[in-house]
Amino acid sequence: MLLSVKNLSVSIESKVILNNLSLDINEGEVHAIMGPNGSGKSTFSNVLAGKEDYKVIEGEIEFNGNNLFDLNIEERSIEGLFLAFQYPVEVPGVSITPFLQAAINSRLKAQGKKEVDALKFAKNLREAANQLGFSTEMLKRSVNEGFSGGEKKRFEILQMSILNPKLSILDETDSGLDVDAFKIVTKGINNLKNGKSSFLMITHYERLLNHIVPDYVHVMVDGKIIKSGDKSIAEYIEQNGYYNFF
Repeated sequence: MLLSVKNLSVSIESKVILNNLSLDINEGEVHAIMGPNGSGKSTFSNVLAGKEDYKVIEGEIEFNGNNLFDLNIEERSIEGLFLAFQYPVEVPGVSITPFLQAAINSRLKAQGKKEVDALKFAKNLREAANQLGFSTEMLKRSVNEGFSGGEKKRFEILQMSILNPKLSILDETDSGLDVDAFKIVTKGINNLKNGKSSFLMITHYERLLNHIVPDYVHVMVDGKIIKSGDKSIAEYIEQNGYYNFF
């Protein structure tokens, strides 16, 4: 089991957001969480990533054999957890290439391995960037600085292709993308599916799941997963909404 969440309850400012939530994800699986606004989907992704605004009331999370709550944000990343933000932020003054090289070297160091060869890394980065429509000039810019919404999402996928995380959490990755950017991003994600990497997609719309087909779809309402099944659940929600889940 790559990720095991058991009876997780979480609050923020005394308001319970997640309520006795449980979820298991195995290596190589693709899961999707759907739910109405305010159901707790993004809170769940933020808790997994280690955002500190939330108070864990009860429950446990095990990731890659570790108690997730014992790991800080950097340690979670080193273990192979990656969160693609709904609204990626700009990081002025931090250039993309050294940023990604430092990230992968940090992981290699934690594993007791040698740092990546700089020339080989640069070559691999250019090749991965080219597949996502990133020019060499863009790689010289600061992280997300001056990027359009679609470019920011493509950079998230570029990070995933370089870091090769065990579990990628995609929080509304399809949000704000035009048709062309949507196709590039979904193709990029599908190219990363290798039977070992796992994905947790958080979305409102079936459109994303038509392009990245999940193994399991979960419906979250009031901070709890109330139904799980295959992609037919997403098709039902697209036609009927969430009314019958309340």
